[in-house]
Amino acid sequence: MVTTVATARLARFPESASGPIPLVRLDDIIAFADARLAIGDFDDHGPNGLQIPGAADVATVVTGVSAHLALLEAAAAEDAQLVIAHHGLLWDAAPRRLTRAAAARLRALLAEDIGLAMYHLPLDAHPEIGNNALLADGLGAARHEPFAPHRGRPIGRVAHFDGDGIPATELFERVAALTGREPLAFDTGPARVHTLGLVSGAAAGSLDDAIALGLDAFLTGEPAERAMADAREAGIHFIAAGHYATETFGIRRLGDEIAARFGVRHRFLDFPNPV
Repeated sequence: MVTTVATARLARFPESASGPIPLVRLDDIIAFADARLAIGDFDDHGPNGLQIPGAADVATVVTGVSAHLALLEAAAAEDAQLVIAHHGLLWDAAPRRLTRAAAARLRALLAEDIGLAMYHLPLDAHPEIGNNALLADGLGAARHEPFAPHRGRPIGRVAHFDGDGIPATELFERVAALTGREPLAFDTGPARVHTLGLVSGAAAGSLDDAIALGLDAFLTGEPAERAMADAREAGIHFIAAGHYATETFGIRRLGDEIAARFGVRHRFLDFPNPV
């Protein structure tokens, strides 16, 4: 009998506390994630959903923010059959020829028969398990609503802190505690914050949307040079909490939901990035 690489790797799985880890069809997991995040509603910068097919059956799913070589090699060490990343390998603006780095990443997947799926803007925008919704929840917002249109769809959230709001200094402390890093904060808004615009990642341009709405504060991942002056002149707080740090939440939650629904093993692999 011919034993494939995938079959050999599946045979090494440890049992979970509740018994053997089930094998689930890759297509079923992808169909669930595609529908959960409504990927057809978004005009994204690359294809959401399955980008690189792998083993037909899945017992272990690895999630991570970006599909770089370290994540993919770590996924192989976890005996994963599927990696789900917020930033995948295929982008509309990518070169038509593979770079050496891109080839190495692809080789790491194909050699171990590991599939790769990406969920980008849909995972920023989702009202329950999206990066921005989870940021709002984690910061203690009473409620949040869609914010910051991008390519025809809002991808951020406006968080509301009811009553007297919260002191701006406390907001900065909550951001640091939630993301695990000290944010870059331009303390140029009101003493108490009632409304906070959130757009994870590289969305400094959405500061303009926050200013137009008269929000008290705006949070994104990466800053832009003009943000300090724009925030000061508009009387709004600007918080840059890290591109990576603001985008760990949705992908981890998606993996947890997949594990709960299908019984597969899920590991979120953390590769902190100061950017």
